[in-house]
Amino acid sequence: MTKPADDLRAQTSLPLIVGPMFLVSNADLVLASCKEGIVGSFPAGSKWTAADFETFLKDVTDGLADYKAKNPGKTVAPYSINLSVRKNSARLQADLALCEKYKVPVVHASGAVTPEIVKQIHSYGGIIVQDALNAEEAKHAVAAGVDGIIAVAAGAGGQAGTVNPFVLLGEIRQFYEGLLILAGGLTTGKDILAAQTMGADFALMGTRFLATKESAAEPDYKKMVLNSGSSDIIYTSAISGIAGSFLKASIEQNGYDAEDLRKRGPGADKIPTPPGEEGKAWKYVWSAGQASGNITDLPSVADLSDRLKTEYADAKIALAKKLGLGPKPAAPKAPTP
Repeated sequence: MTKPADDLRAQTSLPLIVGPMFLVSNADLVLASCKEGIVGSFPAGSKWTAADFETFLKDVTDGLADYKAKNPGKTVAPYSINLSVRKNSARLQADLALCEKYKVPVVHASGAVTPEIVKQIHSYGGIIVQDALNAEEAKHAVAAGVDGIIAVAAGAGGQAGTVNPFVLLGEIRQFYEGLLILAGGLTTGKDILAAQTMGADFALMGTRFLATKESAAEPDYKKMVLNSGSSDIIYTSAISGIAGSFLKASIEQNGYDAEDLRKRGPGADKIPTPPGEEGKAWKYVWSAGQASGNITDLPSVADLSDRLKTEYADAKIALAKKLGLGPKPAAPKAPTP
């Protein structure tokens, strides 16, 4: 592992990041994840104003500081803030200033990062990682000086990629040796180990943590995830103007033709939203990844984390046994004369 990967691994009890989910991630989910040694994430855009975002940062910073003080010696993971760094982001400078003020440990950038943004995050000791849907986006991120890349493969929720995870990780590893995180379709501890064997350092799970007690998703939203399979995910640009993955039943309950949107895919025109609600498209049509097909329960973050840690440890043992890498049986003792 490279230094950013080593540093992050040393601060976690599992090589896992909870994906930032618009209008689903909240302080409870972030705090619960970090307390279990898993990086919790939050999209700054889920707060409609910079003032509300600052309140969130203060609550999480104070909450983690208090928990660490009361639990010395326990591994408490850092948290991550997802920022849109696209040119049309009106709040970018204000949000960056708040990240600097509160010394946000990990900044997760969506869009093309600039060297100036990287320098600003590094100035206070933070690390910055960027989404990459393909090798070209990853190359731009490397050129900007990021500390890590999140390879968003086919099957992810939200603004997902379309490249097979084996191919995407392989292409990126041809030119990049740094911190690499795989996102898309992961739900188990075995999946985390599989991501590592494919070349990733960390895994990122979004939909799996959407279906937890702490997430802010509406009860019907969570139920819909449990009742949906991979074929119930529609990849379309009609909802937000950018191609993403959405639940078929959610599209239909809002009166739209899901199969028509599936056919039109990322080329679909954006559906007009109610007046004044243009920025809240995902409040009406719910996003999820293909991982929905492997999610059957709504555990607490603590229970899910325990399960993932056990699955991860068991998977390592099983893989070593399958590959013949386990300890060799002791030679039989010679009979006593």
